[in-house]
Amino acid sequence: MARDYLTDQQWERLRSHLPPQKPKTGRPALEHRQILNGILWILRTGAPWRDLPQEYGSWKTVSSRFYRWRKAGIWQQVWSGLQQQADATGCLDWEVHFGDSTVVRAHQHAAGSKRGSKTKL
Repeated sequence: MARDYLTDQQWERLRSHLPPQKPKTGRPALEHRQILNGILWILRTGAPWRDLPQEYGSWKTVSSRFYRWRKAGIWQQVWSGLQQQADATGCLDWEVHFGDSTVVRAHQHAAGSKRGSKTKL
């Protein structure tokens, strides 16, 4: 197995959070695992969709599944499910693995006015 593929352990964690493999109508979809490996390759390399190696399937298929799942909220479900799994097994320390963006404040001079502007407060 190549180092950039999902391991069997990673796949078992993810599989239960994904939509059913068999669509209700139409032709059978490519395996979710193959598609996920392609998506992860794109995210890891930063390459354009068209540069996706053929071993992951058609770049159009991989990209359309990525965007459809984003629109349907699948990625949020996967994230929440994995987070719950990690929390249930004690692998998640909320003091370390949680960031609250409400405490991040911009400096007052980062308000967006241009340098050297002649407006007075």
